[in-house]
Amino acid sequence: MPVRLAILAPGLLGASVARAARHFGAAQHITVWARRPEVRLALQRETWLDAVADTPGEAVREAALVVVCPPVDRIVPLVQEIAPALPPGAIVTDVGSVKAEICRLAAAALGARARFVGSHPMAGSEKTGWEHGRADLFARRTVFVTPRPDETDPAAATAVAAFWQALGAEVASVAPDVHDEIVAHISHLPQVLASTLCAALARRHAGWRNFAGGGLRDTTRIAGSDAQLWKTILEQNRDEVLRALRAYQEELHGMERALANRDWFEVQAILERGRAYRDQFRPAP
Repeated sequence: MPVRLAILAPGLLGASVARAARHFGAAQHITVWARRPEVRLALQRETWLDAVADTPGEAVREAALVVVCPPVDRIVPLVQEIAPALPPGAIVTDVGSVKAEICRLAAAALGARARFVGSHPMAGSEKTGWEHGRADLFARRTVFVTPRPDETDPAAATAVAAFWQALGAEVASVAPDVHDEIVAHISHLPQVLASTLCAALARRHAGWRNFAGGGLRDTTRIAGSDAQLWKTILEQNRDEVLRALRAYQEELHGMERALANRDWFEVQAILERGRAYRDQFRPAP
């Protein structure tokens, strides 16, 4: 059933949630709050929302579902701020790419008044800002929903999953710590590799970048992402990212040893293993 929806601190993801909820009829009323006054003023001209609130508390006062969308280090403080204003029984979720600590602290902040269920859409872009929001951003994309085992209200988790499905997403339900291990490997590690590859190439001759072909461009596209945003994500998921990096270093060292020893069979085996993994990706949405 459509809900009264509040979206706090909308960037690309938050604006896309609002646009998708309006497009698919998943919300009967959409209220948005943004931190900067000039953004709130600009949002008042948009047709994919019903109201722009001046404060987070005002935005959530009548909401059945609240989606919290600031950078990961600001999610818990914002949940703590809105907790007293939430109507009893409200559900709060987020879009943060790190989950274990957020889910634990956010649930504690809400207590018995409201229910927190973590979410993380595996959708986005190197572009940021609410202006880039799209109603189809979540179509056929995975959204992790991360209830805490034996602690999260199952009905709330079901409601959050149903909301994302109404936006066209494919929901995967996993525990918060399992989520953090997964995304450290399939999301955070690729970002580190792309960024450090570009950082390493930046130390070489500056003119080489003019000869870059599709391979380098495809491999490093996400290196154009917001550095401050990713610094915060890596800080929040430090331990799992370190484990992922160490596992990757072992694979890289294996390639280095094979090349140094002219072990061309092993070089080919590594390349074939990589190709086989890549060939089994699901088709892109």
